[in-house]
Amino acid sequence: MSKPIVIIALLVGVVCLALSAYYWLTPAEALPSFLPGFETGVTVPHHKHALAALIIAVALFAFAWFQSKPQRA
Repeated sequence: MSKPIVIIALLVGVVCLALSAYYWLTPAEALPSFLPGFETGVTVPHHKHALAALIIAVALFAFAWFQSKPQRA
């Protein structure tokens, strides 16, 4: 796992996974204003944003896994 692209994909995947959990557990009005989905007065979480971040995280983990395989001779 010495490839920088694998390490970057893993780091971004972990960030997306954390962001997915944050979207799932936090109401829209409590999100920071710089995150997509912030809405004043909305008291429900954005489940679609959470699902999208989760899908991106899984895709990045799969990409990192397949890129870390040994090269064939």
